Amino acid sequence: MALHESAEMYLETIYLLTQRSSSVRSIDVAEHMGYSKPSVSRAVGLLKQGGYVVTDGDGFLSLTDKGLEAAALIFERHTVLTKLLTTIGVEETIAAEDACRIEHVISDETLAAIKRFLQ
Repeated sequence: MALHESAEMYLETIYLLTQRSSSVRSIDVAEHMGYSKPSVSRAVGLLKQGGYVVTDGDGFLSLTDKGLEAAALIFERHTVLTKLLTTIGVEETIAAEDACRIEHVISDETLAAIKRFLQ
């Protein structure tokens, strides 16, 4: 399953929420993202089919190794891009929003170059 932008957003959200709490449910994802519970349930189902997420008997979400790897890369792109944009003078809130859009289309080569530049 190739990850589309929306799937990446869900993975990143689950990743962020699991950094704050070991107990994450679909409703937590829905509230964080401002999406409906049915939309999140459908997305989580697709992520489960792709092998990125599992749920336990109580409905708690966990990232699989594959999901954790993908989510960590997405989050890294987001943080690197946010840092770049704030470094060049973009206000932090705007930088984070713009990074969120850019992170889904940036190439690995460009990201590596940005990381080198920021060092």
